[in-house]
Amino acid sequence: MKLSKETEQNISQLQLLEQNLQNFLAQKQTFQAQLMEVENALKELDSAKDDTYKIVGNVMIKEKKEELIKDLNSRKEIAELRLKTIEKQETKIKERAEELQKKVMKELEK
Repeated sequence: MKLSKETEQNISQLQLLEQNLQNFLAQKQTFQAQLMEVENALKELDSAKDDTYKIVGNVMIKEKKEELIKDLNSRKEIAELRLKTIEKQETKIKERAEELQKKVMKELEK
């Protein structure tokens, strides 16, 4: 069965979209892990009564609890924002992939 040039291009584009989805999934997992790490650190800071420390490179530095909470909340906001952005992009790519897949299947059924 010989495929039309348009169908071949659609199949190639579909493969690229699948690769993009896999990349977004990897990024999403990374940001979800960062978010969990930040949330766990915030929980620990809630119960901290003594001195608090921040790791910078290979050095642990004494830091005010309020400053650490402020920094972690900022990191949490950034991670949540990135996750939302990735999820929006992921949704758009999935929709485009579904459209292309339907188009390709229609062509293959002829």
